[in-house]
Amino acid sequence: MIEQSQYWVHDLSPFLIRFPENPLGLDGIRYYGLAYLIGFLGAWYLLKLYNAKGRFAIDAEARASLMTAIIIGVLVGGRVGYMLLYDLSAFLENPLLLFRVDQGGMASHGGFVGVVLALLWFARKQGYDFLRLGDVVASVGPLGLMLGRIANFINGELWGKVTTVSWAVIFPDSPRQYSEILQAYGPEPRHPSQLYAAFLEGGLLLAYLQWRFWRTRPPAGQIAGECLLFYGIVRIIGEIFREPDASLLLGLSRGQFYSVFFIIAGAAIVWFARHRRDYREATKGQRAIDTKH
Repeated sequence: MIEQSQYWVHDLSPFLIRFPENPLGLDGIRYYGLAYLIGFLGAWYLLKLYNAKGRFAIDAEARASLMTAIIIGVLVGGRVGYMLLYDLSAFLENPLLLFRVDQGGMASHGGFVGVVLALLWFARKQGYDFLRLGDVVASVGPLGLMLGRIANFINGELWGKVTTVSWAVIFPDSPRQYSEILQAYGPEPRHPSQLYAAFLEGGLLLAYLQWRFWRTRPPAGQIAGECLLFYGIVRIIGEIFREPDASLLLGLSRGQFYSVFFIIAGAAIVWFARHRRDYREATKGQRAIDTKH
């Protein structure tokens, strides 16, 4: 039998500051909302740094417009994606649930799609190269993913599967998997899969894409393609330790199933970026110069 006393019981508050009762019905400042805010501010700062260092020219006005488009894309895409990909039946019964953001429910896959649509609009309006713009935004995006997963852990949601590893955590709101045996003992210890995801989808991917952006010169679109490709891979790995929060599709969790399409799309974008005519001609010319020297 699992000895639960050896594991830490999650007791973190989802609130940084809790407000007393007030006529506006505001309950406080939540870490989850702060994760979004800090993520957007971090992306804005990196875009400003890129401009200052001559890596991507974007003035303050264009930067503000881009960030507004990204914020709308993330929030709308994340919410719509959650309802369509994870809770379609409830959405069809009551489409107004789409606006009940107070009940939670955001899907990172939907957020990605929302950002792509936002970038298409911005690139067309402002005259930026879409693939180059995608590289820039992809290089900063994992920061928000990392902060969001940390907030998931603080909230005690999206728990991992039951385990006996020494760093397992007991989440009081998680269901009892072996209820007949442990009815008197409460929830079982689980993988802190939110932190695994924060490292894989956030920290690791951010470090890699920042290295690619600053230290290498791949063709336009390749960094964005690699972002989708590697996100799909690390998401599938992380989902191994996460308790599925919806029915399986073809034996895969929803997160794994949808990530397969990201891997395919990312690989296709990388292939396209490396086979564009202008890139082939540029590399051919560079090889000719290198040969002469």
